[in-house]
Amino acid sequence: MEIFNLNQKIDRIIDYQGKSYRYFSGTSYLGMGLVPEFQDKVIAGLKRYGLNHGQSRGNNVRLSIYDEFEQFFSESAGAESALVMSSGYLAGTASLQLLSADADQIWVAPDTHPAILPTHLKPNPHQSFELWKRDCLKQASELPSQKILILGNAVDPLHSQVHDYTWLNQVGSKHELSLLVDDSHAFGVLGNDLFGTYAQLKAIPANLVVSGSIGKGLGLPAGIILCSNEIKAQLIQLPIYGGASPCPPGYLQAFLDCQGIYRNQKEKLSTNMAHFFKQISLVKEISGHPTFPVFTYQPDSWVEKLEQKGFITSSFPYPTTKDPRLNRIVISGFHLKEDLNLLSSLLIKLSKANS
Repeated sequence: MEIFNLNQKIDRIIDYQGKSYRYFSGTSYLGMGLVPEFQDKVIAGLKRYGLNHGQSRGNNVRLSIYDEFEQFFSESAGAESALVMSSGYLAGTASLQLLSADADQIWVAPDTHPAILPTHLKPNPHQSFELWKRDCLKQASELPSQKILILGNAVDPLHSQVHDYTWLNQVGSKHELSLLVDDSHAFGVLGNDLFGTYAQLKAIPANLVVSGSIGKGLGLPAGIILCSNEIKAQLIQLPIYGGASPCPPGYLQAFLDCQGIYRNQKEKLSTNMAHFFKQISLVKEISGHPTFPVFTYQPDSWVEKLEQKGFITSSFPYPTTKDPRLNRIVISGFHLKEDLNLLSSLLIKLSKANS
């Protein structure tokens, strides 16, 4: 496996040491960064608002674009309120800080993102989500009524597993339940249009908060929290909010101005996912979910064989450097049908040779 140290932007085609590679890694699921019209809108936004906004949003001089963005995003997501921050990590940390203060029990899903993971809790990354769910239901039935905080991801992007939380209806019928879900890999891909899983999760009888990065599918260098008006009022009182600068405002304006472009890219991604899933459906070495653009594969030797044929995929040991490699193919809205056909054709050949 080669390490690609680049001095250029990551594009659909990467030129490296005299050779061209098709890129099937990263988290740019919609491929927004490669859309010229979106680039132009970002540049226009930066010219309008400046390159950065390095002051607290509690300052007496404020930019209304932050409130406009939050109102649009929360209404579109089906939430009462939204709070935009400089990163998904900060958004998750702030949400955790608030919700954990009043919890009797904190239950953490195996693949929970570090942004919403208390430092004193270490989930087992090798446990399946299904087994964890069974453990939670068992504990919920045995415990007297408690204040329970559930932490988890909407999707496991490393193993391409979309999680179902409807089972929490059983827990919430007995216990006072809070639910914090990281939607970093759902925004732009899963759930309600571009806006993640809040609309689906809010039917659960829980104090619901959804946080995450919008720098992946949506291509914005920011994080967001979706919540009730009451929770937002508490969040903005935290030092972690008042003491932090927000994201560059020009990107938020570009998002509001480019809704048609976003939906066009989402349609391209959906088409690409369906096409690729159909092409590799009989390749037993590949697994994935038809609605999520990440596919895992084995054996490790395929990583180098794909590189030799001009394809970069994602490969690294997980969860520690001593663990086996996790190999993934990431599909994006910027891929062409030609890219998908060439890759799937090669994967089919590798599978036949492996039989």
